[in-house]
Amino acid sequence: MPNLNDCKMMGHLTKDPTLNFTANGVPVCNFSMAINTYFTTASGDKREEVCFIGIVCWAKTAESCAQHCKKGDCVLVTGRLQQRQWETDGQKRQKHEICAESVVFIPKDKKEKKEE
Repeated sequence: MPNLNDCKMMGHLTKDPTLNFTANGVPVCNFSMAINTYFTTASGDKREEVCFIGIVCWAKTAESCAQHCKKGDCVLVTGRLQQRQWETDGQKRQKHEICAESVVFIPKDKKEKKEE
């Protein structure tokens, strides 16, 4: 049976990215982003839901994100969903995150003011 693990998300960074290096010197960058969804309930009320997701990227993509991204920036991330597991103080922990294959920086709308 075939499998598919392909994610594409666009949202805003919730904090500045952090750049670290593995023991072998490979760059790894972590950041989180907020993805907002807007909808109208059956009763006509307008609602907003926010999904927070962690992003990890490697090598040149990691260095580029660390250099060019900051909190509040909008990015389009394409990658795969992965689950990490670890243990802290005897407690098993797990986290789902996106392992980014590409990150596209979305420029902010720059509306020029008309001089009157």
